[in-house]
Order: sequence, then C-alpha cells, then structure tokens
Amino acid sequence: MSAIHELSASELATRYADGTLSPLEVTADLLSHIDAWEPKINAMYRVKRDSALAQARESEARWQSKTPRSALDGVPVTLKENIATRGDPSPIGTRANEDLPPAAEDAPPAARLREAGCVILGKTTMPDYGMLSSGLSSLHGVTRNPWRSDRNTSGSSSGAGAAAAAGYGPLHIGTDIGGSVRLPATHCGIFGLKPSLGRIPVYPPYIGRVAGPMTRSVEDAALLLNVLARPDARDFMSLPYDATDYAAALEGRDVTGLRIGILTDMNVGLPVHAEIRAATEAAAQALAAAGARVEAMGTFLSAELLDGMTRFFEARSYSDIVALTPKRRAKILPFIVEWCSHRAKKFKGRDVMAAYNAYVALRDATVRATQPYDYVISPTSPILPYAAELPCPGNDPHDALPHIAFTVPYNMSEQPAASINWTASEDGLPIGVQVIGRRFDDLGVLQLARVLEGLRPAQRAWPEH
Repeated sequence: MSAIHELSASELATRYADGTLSPLEVTADLLSHIDAWEPKINAMYRVKRDSALAQARESEARWQSKTPRSALDGVPVTLKENIATRGDPSPIGTRANEDLPPAAEDAPPAARLREAGCVILGKTTMPDYGMLSSGLSSLHGVTRNPWRSDRNTSGSSSGAGAAAAAGYGPLHIGTDIGGSVRLPATHCGIFGLKPSLGRIPVYPPYIGRVAGPMTRSVEDAALLLNVLARPDARDFMSLPYDATDYAAALEGRDVTGLRIGILTDMNVGLPVHAEIRAATEAAAQALAAAGARVEAMGTFLSAELLDGMTRFFEARSYSDIVALTPKRRAKILPFIVEWCSHRAKKFKGRDVMAAYNAYVALRDATVRATQPYDYVISPTSPILPYAAELPCPGNDPHDALPHIAFTVPYNMSEQPAASINWTASEDGLPIGVQVIGRRFDDLGVLQLARVLEGLRPAQRAWPEH
C-alpha cells in the first residue's frame, strides 16, 4: 500500500469517492510530511495549516454528500508565491518586498483551484524577482534539491520543484518566463509543462510569462490543466476557452509517422553534458523504435539572439529596481542588482528597442525552425544540478543566463514545451528531456510526454526525508 504522500491526484479522487480516504486525513498527513522535510529543503514560503484543514473539512463534507465540485475536490496543491492568493503577501522572492500588504484577490490560477475545491497547502519559494534559475533568495534563503541537498533545484519555481519531488502532495503550480517551470522540473526529476501563452490565464500578463503544472506524472499535470485552463477576463493575452479534457484524451497516442526533430546542441550558452546528450538521444531513439520519423535538427539560436534576450531581461529588472527607494533596494540579493544593472544602467532608448527586437527575431527564428516538425525533442537544461548556494551556474553576475538556451525560445514563440524525467546521471542526479510542440498543441505535448513516460527506463524511488 502506497503512503499518502505517494498517491497521485487521480488515486486520491478515487479513494475519496469510495470512502477509503478523506481529504482531511490526507491534508493532515501531508502537513506532517512537510514538517519532516522542510528543515532539509526549505521549499515553502508559507504553510497555510489552519485554512488547509478547514478547506479539507469542507471538501470531506462534499464527498460525503456526493457533491464534489470537480475531480480534484480535496486534492492538495501548492502555488508559487508570486501567484497571488487572497490574504497573503506576494513578495516575489525578495526582502525588498517583505512588508508589502496582502493580496486583495486571488490570481486566476488560485481562483480556479478554489472553484475546483482543491486544498491549498501553501505557497512555495522563489529567487528574487524570479529572474534567475536558482533556489537562492534574499527573503527565503536557500531551497535545496530533495535528491541531494547540496544541489540546486534551479528556478525560478524552485520551491515548487522541490515540493513535488519531496511529495508535498501531487499538484504544484509554477510560473515560467524563460524556463522557470521546466528547469526545476529537470533538476528535481519531475514533470513540468509550460503551456502555450494564454492557455492558463494569469494576472498580471506579460510577454512570455505563463503558469504551469509541476507534478510527478503527466496524468496529474493533465488533470490540473483541466482546472487551470478555464477562462479569466483579467488576462488580456488569454486564449479563447477550449473545453478539452486533457486527462481523458491523454492515452492512446500513436506516434507512427510523426516527424520529430532532435536538437542536441544549441551551440550557444553552456555546452551540453555528455549524459544529458545521451538521455536526449535515447528518448528520440525510443520514439523512433515506436514508429516516429526522427531527424537531426540544427540550432536556430545565435549568440547575438541569446544576448539580446539577456539584455531584454536585464532592462526589465533594472526598471523594477531603480523605482525602489535606496533602503528597499539595499535588501535585494546583491547578485541580482549587479546582474541587471551592470549593462542596463547605461542603456539608451535604442538599446532597449534592440533588446525588444531580439525577442521578435527569436520568436521568428524559433517558429521557422520548429515548424517542419510535429514535435521537437531536446535537453531541458544543458547541465546537471549545480551547487545549492549559487545564484546561477558559474556564479557570474555578468553572464548569469547561459543555461536557458534550450528553454527561453519557446516562451518567446508561445509554443508549449514540457520537461519529463528520463533517467539519472552516474551521480544520481535527475536528467529530463524537453518535448516541444507547435503553438496551441498543448494536448499533443502532453500525449507525447505520456508516450515517453511509458518508454523511459525504470525510474528510481522518490527521495525520502
């Protein structure tokens, strides 16, 4: 019999329906599980103990009266702390915002969870402003990888990745503007979906920014997407509502004849680790053995385009920090201040427009390169998890984003992309591969990821505290 923290969302719903488990029993067990893990990994910003137990009691009553609000009624979930929840602060990972007032309303993902009857366990950690792929924050401290506590979770959905790997319930939600769902997913050995821009309404909307499921299985991500993809008028970039049941349509995808590109080198940024390259090639070979047509694909990203996107992010963050008082600015992680200001403080209008134009050019290049294929397979990250205390690989504030070359293009092109764990390195560190689809084909990415889930090598047992 599986422990409660090992149960999937669908398993929990089945057991709620047959009365062999209750939402209150599950929530209480998970809160104890979190208490045991937290001193080791620091994945939570806030644990909403009292409100979670109250929500669980209400859900239990609904199941007993056979009136659940959804298939996920009573299923526990965490949200990244930058996703506003009514009555809680959202400091975006930085001490500069530690005294901001609580949010007056739920952001769209939180609102959809409450409507579905989910139990919100709390909020997960993130680095300052969410702009580095790390578990280091001036406010939250260091979030550590459950597989090895000396290793980084990556980020910026650092706490969500750690919480999923450690079994803080089956469902977690992160956000992604350059890889912030997929990078923690690969480094924590879980599944993470960056949906098409607008598939999951968010607030405030921004270029390339999405919310996405982070789970231990593809099925749980599909169940969560069913809830999160419902409409919300606050997101002016949201897509027209599509009532697809992603979970129901997950199984049975025939890959025979699919044209799949395999991209193992971007030739910019960090070089690809040999074990990561081998895992990507093995995933592609497994699809070929299942009937897909797999073709080698060349890079479409230049050093100039990647640097342009870096300048775009620097200008965005520098604009945020120069608006702060000196007292508040002094509370930000110094690495972040140096990273975003060393060039941006000298930018003129034409420099900012050049950075914006790099975003447009990258979008064009990404769509052109991937359009011939039904799907593309690539590494999610070129590197294995690095040291937990570092703000980025290499610890260089003047070159802080060389590891996002495989992820950031699909934020700009608005295409769905997911990271699924494939295997582990010789040192026992997770290795994920990325699945990229055409714009709007979120279902296809989930289906292909589900196929890979069935083809991949046997997975290790999840880490225990």
